[in-house]
Amino acid sequence: MEEYNHSEGASGVRAYEIGHHSITLEFNDGSTYLYTYQSAGREVVEQMIKLAQEGKGLNSYVSRRVRAAYAEKLV
Repeated sequence: MEEYNHSEGASGVRAYEIGHHSITLEFNDGSTYLYTYQSAGREVVEQMIKLAQEGKGLNSYVSRRVRAAYAEKLV
């Protein structure tokens, strides 16, 4: 996993990993979720990847748009 470097201070996301048609997020509470094209939609996952790479607004986006659209809770 790559550390999520949030440019605007603290974030609820600690790390992320980009996969084939997916992104895995590790949150500060230690929980880890897999989001896929199938579970959340292609546009949503691509936006999450973009925000993760930019280090900007990912936790807020997940809270507002994605919520429980994960494919699997890994931890």
